[in-house]
Amino acid sequence: MIEPSGVLIVDKPTDMTSHDAVNIMRKLYNTKKVGHTGTLDPMATGLLVILIGRAAKAAEYLVSDEKKYEAGLFLGVKYDTGDVTGTVIEESSDIPEKEKVYEAINSFVGKGQQIPPMYSALKVDGQKLVNLARKGKTVERKPRDIEIYSIDATGEGREYTLKVHCSKGTYMRTLCEDIGEKLGCPATMSSLRRFASGNFDLTKGYTIDELRNMEYEDRVKLLLPTEALFEELPVVTLNGFFLKLFRSGQEIYQKKIRTSYPVGQRVRVYDESGFFALGEVREYDEGLAIKSIKQFVLEEK
Repeated sequence: MIEPSGVLIVDKPTDMTSHDAVNIMRKLYNTKKVGHTGTLDPMATGLLVILIGRAAKAAEYLVSDEKKYEAGLFLGVKYDTGDVTGTVIEESSDIPEKEKVYEAINSFVGKGQQIPPMYSALKVDGQKLVNLARKGKTVERKPRDIEIYSIDATGEGREYTLKVHCSKGTYMRTLCEDIGEKLGCPATMSSLRRFASGNFDLTKGYTIDELRNMEYEDRVKLLLPTEALFEELPVVTLNGFFLKLFRSGQEIYQKKIRTSYPVGQRVRVYDESGFFALGEVREYDEGLAIKSIKQFVLEEK
Protein backbone atom coordinates (compact mmCIF):
# COMPACT_ATOMS: atom_id res chain seq x y z
CA MET A 1 0.00 0.00 0.00
CA ILE A 2 1.37 3.42 -1.00
CA GLU A 3 1.68 5.77 1.95
CA PRO A 4 -0.83 8.63 1.66
CA SER A 5 0.62 12.11 1.28
CA GLY A 6 -0.98 15.53 1.15
CA VAL A 7 -2.82 18.27 2.98
CA LEU A 8 -6.06 17.86 4.91
CA ILE A 9 -8.23 20.69 6.23
CA VAL A 10 -9.85 19.72 9.53
CA ASP A 11 -12.59 21.61 11.38
CA LYS A 12 -11.32 21.04 14.92
CA PRO A 13 -13.93 20.79 17.68
CA THR A 14 -13.60 22.42 21.09
CA ASP A 15 -11.88 20.64 23.99
CA MET A 16 -9.38 18.96 21.67
CA THR A 17 -5.72 19.89 21.34
CA SER A 18 -4.00 20.16 17.97
CA HIS A 19 -1.84 17.20 19.05
CA ASP A 20 -4.98 15.15 19.75
CA ALA A 21 -6.14 15.87 16.19
CA VAL A 22 -2.76 14.73 14.82
CA ASN A 23 -2.99 11.45 16.75
CA ILE A 24 -6.47 10.80 15.36
CA MET A 25 -5.24 11.41 11.80
CA ARG A 26 -2.34 8.99 12.35
CA LYS A 27 -4.87 6.25 13.03
CA LEU A 28 -7.26 7.23 10.24
CA TYR A 29 -4.50 7.38 7.63
CA ASN A 30 -2.36 4.51 8.96
CA THR A 31 0.83 6.56 9.16
CA LYS A 32 3.00 8.10 11.85
CA LYS A 33 4.03 10.89 9.47
CA VAL A 34 1.45 13.50 10.43
CA GLY A 35 1.97 17.11 11.44
CA HIS A 36 0.07 20.38 11.48
CA THR A 37 0.54 24.09 10.96
CA GLY A 38 -0.78 26.82 13.24
CA THR A 39 -1.67 25.40 16.65
CA LEU A 40 -5.21 25.93 17.95
CA ASP A 41 -5.95 26.07 21.68
CA PRO A 42 -8.21 23.31 23.07
CA MET A 43 -11.06 25.81 23.58
CA ALA A 44 -10.76 27.09 20.00
CA THR A 45 -12.54 25.56 17.03
CA GLY A 46 -12.11 25.72 13.30
CA LEU A 47 -9.47 25.38 10.64
CA LEU A 48 -6.47 23.18 11.35
CA VAL A 49 -4.15 22.37 8.46
CA ILE A 50 -3.01 18.75 8.79
CA LEU A 51 0.05 17.50 6.87
CA ILE A 52 0.18 13.80 6.04
CA GLY A 53 3.01 11.64 4.73
CA ARG A 54 5.85 13.50 3.02
CA ALA A 55 3.80 16.68 3.28
CA ALA A 56 4.56 16.66 7.03
CA LYS A 57 8.07 17.83 6.15
CA ALA A 58 6.69 21.01 4.57
CA ALA A 59 5.82 22.90 7.76
CA GLU A 60 9.26 24.44 8.23
CA TYR A 61 9.21 25.85 4.69
CA LEU A 62 5.87 27.63 4.86
CA VAL A 63 5.93 31.37 4.36
CA SER A 64 4.11 33.67 6.76
CA ASP A 65 0.42 33.46 6.03
CA GLU A 66 -2.63 35.43 6.96
CA LYS A 67 -5.37 34.27 9.32
CA LYS A 68 -9.07 34.97 9.76
CA TYR A 69 -10.72 34.52 13.15
CA GLU A 70 -13.96 35.16 14.95
CA ALA A 71 -13.26 35.94 18.60
CA GLY A 72 -15.53 36.73 21.50
CA LEU A 73 -14.55 39.79 23.56
CA PHE A 74 -15.93 39.90 27.12
CA LEU A 75 -15.53 43.08 29.15
CA GLY A 76 -15.36 43.48 32.91
CA VAL A 77 -13.25 40.46 33.79
CA LYS A 78 -9.68 39.28 33.24
CA TYR A 79 -8.31 35.76 33.56
CA ASP A 80 -4.76 34.56 34.14
CA THR A 81 -4.93 32.54 30.91
CA GLY A 82 -6.27 35.40 28.78
CA ASP A 83 -9.45 33.41 28.13
CA VAL A 84 -12.41 32.08 30.12
CA THR A 85 -10.73 28.72 30.88
CA GLY A 86 -8.54 30.23 33.59
CA THR A 87 -8.85 31.90 36.98
CA VAL A 88 -10.30 35.38 37.40
CA ILE A 89 -7.60 37.88 38.43
CA GLU A 90 -9.46 41.17 37.94
CA GLU A 91 -13.08 42.32 37.77
CA SER A 92 -14.91 45.58 37.18
CA SER A 93 -18.54 46.63 36.83
CA ASP A 94 -17.56 49.89 35.11
CA ILE A 95 -18.21 48.95 31.49
CA PRO A 96 -17.39 51.59 28.82
CA GLU A 97 -20.05 52.87 26.43
CA LYS A 98 -20.45 51.08 23.12
CA GLU A 99 -19.03 53.95 21.07
CA LYS A 100 -15.81 53.96 23.11
CA VAL A 101 -15.48 50.21 22.77
CA TYR A 102 -15.77 50.38 18.98
CA GLU A 103 -13.29 53.22 18.86
CA ALA A 104 -10.79 51.22 20.90
CA ILE A 105 -11.30 48.10 18.77
CA ASN A 106 -10.78 49.97 15.50
CA SER A 107 -7.60 51.60 16.80
CA PHE A 108 -5.83 48.25 16.57
CA VAL A 109 -6.23 48.00 12.80
CA GLY A 110 -2.85 48.40 11.09
CA LYS A 111 0.73 47.50 11.93
CA GLY A 112 1.69 47.12 15.55
CA GLN A 113 3.37 44.91 18.13
CA GLN A 114 2.19 42.26 20.55
CA ILE A 115 3.83 40.55 23.48
CA PRO A 116 2.97 36.84 23.12
CA PRO A 117 0.87 35.50 26.02
CA MET A 118 2.33 33.04 28.51
CA TYR A 119 -0.52 30.68 27.69
CA SER A 120 0.65 29.94 24.14
CA ALA A 121 2.51 27.22 22.26
CA LEU A 122 5.40 29.59 21.52
CA LYS A 123 8.75 28.19 22.67
CA VAL A 124 11.39 30.08 24.64
CA ASP A 125 14.71 28.27 25.17
CA GLY A 126 13.11 25.08 23.94
CA GLN A 127 10.16 25.16 26.34
CA LYS A 128 6.55 25.97 25.51
CA LEU A 129 5.35 29.08 27.31
CA VAL A 130 2.09 27.37 28.26
CA ASN A 131 3.97 24.61 30.11
CA LEU A 132 5.93 27.20 32.08
CA ALA A 133 2.74 29.15 32.82
CA ARG A 134 1.05 26.05 34.23
CA LYS A 135 3.96 25.73 36.66
CA GLY A 136 3.36 29.32 37.78
CA LYS A 137 6.42 30.64 35.95
CA THR A 138 6.63 33.80 33.88
CA VAL A 139 9.45 34.60 31.47
CA GLU A 140 10.28 37.71 29.49
CA ARG A 141 8.80 37.77 25.99
CA LYS A 142 9.93 40.16 23.31
CA PRO A 143 7.31 42.18 21.40
CA ARG A 144 6.65 40.87 17.90
CA ASP A 145 5.62 42.78 14.81
CA ILE A 146 2.09 41.98 13.65
CA GLU A 147 -0.50 43.50 11.36
CA ILE A 148 -4.27 43.54 11.67
CA TYR A 149 -5.78 44.15 8.24
CA SER A 150 -9.37 44.55 9.38
CA ILE A 151 -11.72 44.08 12.34
CA ASP A 152 -15.49 43.81 11.93
CA ALA A 153 -17.01 44.22 15.40
CA THR A 154 -20.57 43.74 16.62
CA GLY A 155 -22.15 43.69 20.08
CA GLU A 156 -22.82 45.88 23.09
CA GLY A 157 -22.66 45.87 26.87
CA ARG A 158 -20.11 43.31 28.06
CA GLU A 159 -20.09 41.07 24.96
CA TYR A 160 -18.69 41.74 21.49
CA THR A 161 -17.80 39.60 18.50
CA LEU A 162 -14.66 40.42 16.52
CA LYS A 163 -14.10 39.16 12.98
CA VAL A 164 -10.38 39.65 12.50
CA HIS A 165 -8.17 39.38 9.41
CA CYS A 166 -4.54 39.45 10.56
CA SER A 167 -0.97 38.38 10.00
CA LYS A 168 0.49 35.13 11.22
CA GLY A 169 1.58 35.32 14.86
CA THR A 170 -1.29 37.56 16.00
CA TYR A 171 -2.84 36.33 19.25
CA MET A 172 -6.56 36.96 19.73
CA ARG A 173 -6.38 36.62 23.51
CA THR A 174 -3.71 39.31 23.59
CA LEU A 175 -5.78 41.52 21.28
CA CYS A 176 -8.76 41.22 23.63
CA GLU A 177 -6.66 42.07 26.67
CA ASP A 178 -5.00 44.98 24.86
CA ILE A 179 -8.43 46.37 23.92
CA GLY A 180 -9.37 46.19 27.59
CA GLU A 181 -6.19 47.98 28.61
CA LYS A 182 -6.92 50.77 26.14
CA LEU A 183 -10.40 51.11 27.64
CA GLY A 184 -9.15 50.94 31.21
CA CYS A 185 -11.40 47.93 31.71
CA PRO A 186 -10.41 44.28 32.22
CA ALA A 187 -11.21 42.11 29.20
CA THR A 188 -10.79 38.56 28.04
CA MET A 189 -11.33 36.28 25.05
CA SER A 190 -14.53 34.31 25.53
CA SER A 191 -14.45 32.20 22.35
CA LEU A 192 -12.34 31.62 19.25
CA ARG A 193 -12.92 30.10 15.82
CA ARG A 194 -10.44 30.13 12.94
CA PHE A 195 -11.98 30.38 9.48
CA ALA A 196 -8.95 30.74 7.23
CA SER A 197 -5.18 30.34 7.12
CA GLY A 198 -3.22 31.30 4.05
CA ASN A 199 -4.84 29.77 0.97
CA PHE A 200 -7.12 27.50 3.00
CA ASP A 201 -10.54 28.07 4.51
CA LEU A 202 -13.25 25.99 6.14
CA THR A 203 -15.17 25.50 2.89
CA LYS A 204 -12.53 22.81 2.20
CA GLY A 205 -12.70 21.39 5.73
CA TYR A 206 -14.06 18.22 7.30
CA THR A 207 -15.02 17.45 10.88
CA ILE A 208 -13.42 14.61 12.84
CA ASP A 209 -16.73 12.71 12.83
CA GLU A 210 -17.10 13.06 9.06
CA LEU A 211 -13.62 11.64 8.55
CA ARG A 212 -14.19 8.76 10.96
CA ASN A 213 -17.36 7.76 9.11
CA MET A 214 -15.59 7.50 5.74
CA GLU A 215 -13.92 4.51 4.14
CA TYR A 216 -10.12 4.73 4.06
CA GLU A 217 -10.01 5.17 0.27
CA ASP A 218 -12.45 8.08 0.47
CA ARG A 219 -10.37 9.80 3.15
CA VAL A 220 -7.26 9.52 0.99
CA LYS A 221 -9.12 11.12 -1.94
CA LEU A 222 -9.72 14.21 0.24
CA LEU A 223 -6.00 14.99 0.51
CA LEU A 224 -4.92 18.11 -1.32
CA PRO A 225 -1.51 17.99 -3.05
CA THR A 226 1.47 19.24 -1.05
CA GLU A 227 1.86 21.91 -3.71
CA ALA A 228 -1.27 23.61 -2.35
CA LEU A 229 0.83 24.86 0.56
CA PHE A 230 2.96 26.93 -1.81
CA GLU A 231 0.50 28.31 -4.36
CA GLU A 232 1.78 31.85 -3.91
CA LEU A 233 5.28 30.89 -5.12
CA PRO A 234 6.37 31.21 -8.78
CA VAL A 235 6.91 28.08 -10.87
CA VAL A 236 10.16 26.93 -12.45
CA THR A 237 10.04 23.92 -14.80
CA LEU A 238 13.19 21.85 -15.35
CA ASN A 239 13.93 19.00 -17.72
CA GLY A 240 16.81 17.03 -19.16
CA PHE A 241 20.30 18.02 -18.00
CA PHE A 242 19.15 20.78 -15.63
CA LEU A 243 16.62 18.47 -13.96
CA LYS A 244 19.30 15.86 -13.25
CA LEU A 245 21.63 18.50 -11.82
CA PHE A 246 18.90 19.93 -9.61
CA ARG A 247 17.85 16.51 -8.29
CA SER A 248 21.46 15.73 -7.41
CA GLY A 249 21.71 18.89 -5.30
CA GLN A 250 23.54 21.13 -7.78
CA GLU A 251 22.66 24.79 -8.22
CA ILE A 252 20.98 25.84 -11.47
CA TYR A 253 22.12 29.22 -12.70
CA GLN A 254 19.20 31.45 -13.65
CA LYS A 255 20.96 32.89 -16.70
CA LYS A 256 20.97 29.38 -18.18
CA ILE A 257 17.24 28.77 -17.69
CA ARG A 258 16.21 32.39 -18.35
CA THR A 259 14.74 33.28 -14.97
CA SER A 260 15.60 36.35 -12.89
CA TYR A 261 14.25 35.98 -9.37
CA PRO A 262 15.95 37.86 -6.50
CA VAL A 263 18.11 36.33 -3.77
CA GLY A 264 15.99 34.52 -1.20
CA GLN A 265 13.03 33.95 -3.51
CA ARG A 266 11.57 30.48 -3.15
CA VAL A 267 10.06 28.72 -6.14
CA ARG A 268 7.96 25.66 -6.90
CA VAL A 269 9.99 23.33 -9.08
CA TYR A 270 8.29 21.11 -11.69
CA ASP A 271 9.37 18.31 -13.98
CA GLU A 272 7.28 16.74 -16.74
CA SER A 273 5.10 15.03 -14.09
CA GLY A 274 4.39 18.17 -12.06
CA PHE A 275 5.50 19.66 -8.73
CA PHE A 276 8.24 17.79 -6.90
CA ALA A 277 10.42 20.26 -4.95
CA LEU A 278 11.04 23.66 -3.44
CA GLY A 279 13.99 25.69 -4.60
CA GLU A 280 15.57 28.90 -3.33
CA VAL A 281 17.57 31.55 -5.17
CA ARG A 282 21.07 31.97 -3.75
CA GLU A 283 24.10 33.98 -4.76
CA TYR A 284 27.22 32.28 -6.07
CA ASP A 285 30.47 33.51 -7.59
CA GLU A 286 29.08 33.01 -11.09
CA GLY A 287 25.73 34.66 -10.38
CA LEU A 288 22.29 33.87 -8.97
CA ALA A 289 21.19 30.25 -9.01
CA ILE A 290 18.30 28.10 -7.82
CA LYS A 291 19.15 25.32 -5.39
CA SER A 292 16.91 22.56 -4.05
CA ILE A 293 15.91 22.98 -0.40
CA LYS A 294 13.32 20.19 -0.19
CA GLN A 295 12.13 17.43 -2.52
CA PHE A 296 8.64 16.14 -1.81
CA VAL A 297 8.39 13.65 -4.68
CA LEU A 298 11.38 11.36 -4.92
CA GLU A 299 12.78 10.30 -8.27
CA GLU A 300 11.64 6.85 -9.29
CA LYS A 301 14.49 4.40 -9.68
